[in-house]
Amino acid sequence: MECVRVDKDEKRIGDFLSLAKSLYTKKDNMESPDSVRKLLTGEHPMSKYFSLNAYLIYEESRPVGRFAITIYPDDTTAYLGFFECINDKDTAAFLFSNAERIAKEKNCALIEGPVDASFWIKYRLKINNFDRPPYTGEPYNREYYYDLFLANGYTVKEHYTSNLYRAIEDKYSNEKYETRYKTFLEQGYRIESPKTEDYEIILDDVYRMITELYSDFPIYKHVSREDFKEMFMSYKSIMNMSMTKIAYYKDKIVGFYISLPDYGNRVYHLNLPNILSVLKLRKHPKQYVMLYMGVDVQHRGLGKAIVYSIMKELENNHLPSIGALARDGKVTQTYVIEEATSIYEYVLLEHSLQD
Repeated sequence: MECVRVDKDEKRIGDFLSLAKSLYTKKDNMESPDSVRKLLTGEHPMSKYFSLNAYLIYEESRPVGRFAITIYPDDTTAYLGFFECINDKDTAAFLFSNAERIAKEKNCALIEGPVDASFWIKYRLKINNFDRPPYTGEPYNREYYYDLFLANGYTVKEHYTSNLYRAIEDKYSNEKYETRYKTFLEQGYRIESPKTEDYEIILDDVYRMITELYSDFPIYKHVSREDFKEMFMSYKSIMNMSMTKIAYYKDKIVGFYISLPDYGNRVYHLNLPNILSVLKLRKHPKQYVMLYMGVDVQHRGLGKAIVYSIMKELENNHLPSIGALARDGKVTQTYVIEEATSIYEYVLLEHSLQD
């Protein structure tokens, strides 16, 4: 076996992308080839923030593994991402040993992963519920990857869950959440769905709140307002605004809940059939994914009120939903937990490079 750097070599980039295609089916390949290509060539909006070092593992000229080591200025942690590998212990051991060697050459003391370059792109490893199709925004991977990480000296640093909620029936009632909702409305708060034409303006406030509320998350790195908006402007075309809520107090945005119809992996592979399917699902979703939530720290308790407004929307359309990727210890992990029918689990792992 050999470990070869990808750089901007078109043949290597092609092999890097083709490996994912060989390991997944058309329905569970969650990788956007266009996005990965831009990251490999340094043309992604996030590329200015880090140095990405991508590698392929070859066995007799056949790609059998891949990874990237991402390095940030003034950070002694290396971030291992874009990890894909055949189900073979020797291949995985060779891959991880090379990742460790490269990280040490970069004077790093720790490797964390999986992190595909950035907090803002994709991170975490899925560890259960592989019998279910991946949902939009899910960090999806082969079921044996967790064992490969553990066998090569990695330990769990953080744990996350996504709750799958049942479809809400007519006349849904939750006294605790309803009381919280009414109390905030009586205090002068407004909780409403944004207008499509106001999306860019709202992004400014969402950026402000995310940078304040998410800054203590593992692997979080600051990005500029302009780059944040460039990344998230594309959400406008796939959002159903009725299932996104903005909370106002004295005309200032103090909370948000951003949801998407579940498109599976269609939004990552926009050929004509998938575009038509996305357009159909936007109007007639089969399930929603609750991706991002935030409440200004000065308005504690507002989260339950916002969640109640979302639950009432779900009552109207009788659809199930997924509360995505809540970190252990965060209150969002327990919202309406009694309505959950299944829990997806994810981990962030680390490996010390110090002797």
